[in-house]
Amino acid sequence: MIDRKIPLAWRQLMGQRGRFIVALAGISFADVLILMQLGFQSALLDSNTRLHRKLNADIVLVSRQAQNLGSLNTFSRRRVVQAANLPEIQSAESLYVRLANWRNPQTKLESSILVLGFNPIRPAFDLPELEQNAALIRYPDTLLFDRGSRGPYKETIAQIEQGSPVTTELEGRRISIRGLYRVGSSFVADGNVMTSDQNFLKLFNQRQPGEVSIGLVQLKPGSNPTAVVNTLRSTLPDDVKVLTKQEFIEFERNYWQQSTTIGFIFSFGVVIGFLVGVVIVYQIIYSDVIDHLAEYATLKAIGYRDRYLLKVIFQEALILAVIGFVPGCLIANGMYTLTRNTTNLPLFMTRERVVQVLLLTVSMCSISGAIAIRKLRSADPADIF
Repeated sequence: MIDRKIPLAWRQLMGQRGRFIVALAGISFADVLILMQLGFQSALLDSNTRLHRKLNADIVLVSRQAQNLGSLNTFSRRRVVQAANLPEIQSAESLYVRLANWRNPQTKLESSILVLGFNPIRPAFDLPELEQNAALIRYPDTLLFDRGSRGPYKETIAQIEQGSPVTTELEGRRISIRGLYRVGSSFVADGNVMTSDQNFLKLFNQRQPGEVSIGLVQLKPGSNPTAVVNTLRSTLPDDVKVLTKQEFIEFERNYWQQSTTIGFIFSFGVVIGFLVGVVIVYQIIYSDVIDHLAEYATLKAIGYRDRYLLKVIFQEALILAVIGFVPGCLIANGMYTLTRNTTNLPLFMTRERVVQVLLLTVSMCSISGAIAIRKLRSADPADIF
């Protein structure tokens, strides 16, 4: 009688320890590939909506032609003024956004950066450091710098923290950085800077004051955002989109997920990792079935049914899935940390992603087992006796 204290599936796997280790390495590799692709996809979406989530707004107005934060197009500021006329609206402000060339004050190399201009009396973003430093951007040619920007800025940040302004060039104009805040880099730009609307218009003197990028609408307490959005959509001309703050976040996410090749590439990488895992586990389980085909036939001869033998195969698949997942998850978490520290991208291992990939791994191994058991069904006792 088979010793039930130690499952047959475990005994068979440990009978070929070299093969068992190779199987675990293959599953771990597939898990690392899947976790990294999902992590990069999440970082892509989260990094590109950091600014959106920090907006001081309940409702957002953008151009009908807007595609994403780096390509918003402009619309008439009259739409913001018209929106402010509704009795439910507490305030309506304009936000100017543009990608620009600037000179890294530390390396003196040029790169692109996102410039954000707004009324310093009502800061456009809910950031503690911005609230503290908003008065600084009233000075001419003065900006605040994002300490979470990607690139060599340690010396620059240290100098600003010590109270010494840093001078550099933006769009060929000499500017001074006198304060800091933290948002972080994105796929649109390595970082961003904030200034007053007046400074923004001086930096981009070809931009007319009446051409705004985003309208920020705040509602009075107790107002219904959905009802106000519907009212604005029916009253404002169709050259603007009226979105709730959450819809604006989803607008950006959908662009990167559906309208760019980057989102497709990361999703495709997950599929490839899954298929790699299926192939590897199938080869291991199939080889194990072939090596023990005579034993399986013997078990059938002494009365064990196919259901029991199939259960053994699926137990092997489950053992491989769970044990192989652990090192894969640990390796991926280490790579997350390394990537986050290097790029400032929001790459974190979440509980939901761990559960998701574990379930994918179990499915991956179960599919492999289901394919491999076709050979097991042919284990006929007559082949032996």
